[in-house]
Amino acid sequence: MATPPDRSPSAGLIAGLPRPERLILVLGALAAFGPMSVDMYLPSLPDIAAEFAAPTSSVQLTLSAFFLGFAAGQLVYGPLSDRFGRRPVLLAGIGLYVLTSAACALSAGIGFMIAARGLQALGGGAGTVVSRAIVRDLFAADRAAQVMSLMMLVMSVAPLVAPLLGGQLLYWLGWRAIFWVLAAFGAACLLAVARAIPETNPPQRRHPLPLAAVRGAYLRVLRHRQASGSILVGSLALAGMFAYISGTPFIYIEIFHVPPQLYGLLFGLNIVGMMGGAYLNSRLVTRLGSAFLLSLGTGIVCGAGLLLLALAWTGTGGLLGIVVPLFFYVGALNLISANAIARTLQHFPHTAGTAAALFGAAQFTLGAVAGTLVGQLHNGTAVPMAAVIAACGVLSLAVERLLSRG
Repeated sequence: MATPPDRSPSAGLIAGLPRPERLILVLGALAAFGPMSVDMYLPSLPDIAAEFAAPTSSVQLTLSAFFLGFAAGQLVYGPLSDRFGRRPVLLAGIGLYVLTSAACALSAGIGFMIAARGLQALGGGAGTVVSRAIVRDLFAADRAAQVMSLMMLVMSVAPLVAPLLGGQLLYWLGWRAIFWVLAAFGAACLLAVARAIPETNPPQRRHPLPLAAVRGAYLRVLRHRQASGSILVGSLALAGMFAYISGTPFIYIEIFHVPPQLYGLLFGLNIVGMMGGAYLNSRLVTRLGSAFLLSLGTGIVCGAGLLLLALAWTGTGGLLGIVVPLFFYVGALNLISANAIARTLQHFPHTAGTAAALFGAAQFTLGAVAGTLVGQLHNGTAVPMAAVIAACGVLSLAVERLLSRG
């Protein structure tokens, strides 16, 4: 993996900073809490519904609860990491994640599991938002976008492997084993942070944390035209993926009769596209700029979403008519996310944690809305999922054209 040279003045002053390859590997693992926690248990959703005798819409609430908990956690962890430093916030959040993953494995009913998933996300959100803030501590502008892309390349291994592993765990050991594996993943990340990640937000760069200051910091981000536009562009595009995550377990397994242990192969195909987008962005962003690639990405997701809706509505292509447009939609997401994040954070070097938190919270809030819509509109076909994804792609393109430039 090609890594950028460390040209940040901050990075040169931080003692114990690991080699760039190791740093990106650890940060990519931290950013993977979301996809690991969601994608690994996707093949088990029909089995969970059967064991708890719960309707599809209730089981999909375990996803929505996770998305909302992830959003709330990032709003909390961003300002906390700006005030108290990155390491203690990371360690506390990951510790909560480990405990609540075990609680999910011990769930006795769908209500308890929904609550445990929300708390699990509350802990896991620390990894996503603080890892982004650490990148902003060390790198700036397009260089940060390049590092973000490499992180996402590492992170993309999680959604590639997680559903395959989840399908095999489901087949051999049952769905509860999936959450014990997630607890072990959290424990490994906790050890990696304790041993490999130094503090990148030194005391002289921190600021007090009164409620008014937090509110003011969030408002400054929201009032910034380019930052707020980039947040909305990235969040709308990613909401389409949350709709895909919520809908495909039932569409692939129940409608097209894909075996649960093979669901991960179809899911992993799209993640290969996402990894390709991340690699492409890391190679091109310093030459073409984040603005151009962001515009390109939104154009692709808009076109892919509309094609998906047309094929799902007419039934053209069967399973292939669902898989192919989703491949292009998901593959373009890293052209959007890495550049939208970098374009948001570059304006807030001293409150990068707060800005990253707002970005992540917006993504998962809109993702929860999209996933809930797919569940509530579920009618035994792929049309509700396709309609939500198409709407997300169109709106992302429209906002990019109207707000994120200039």
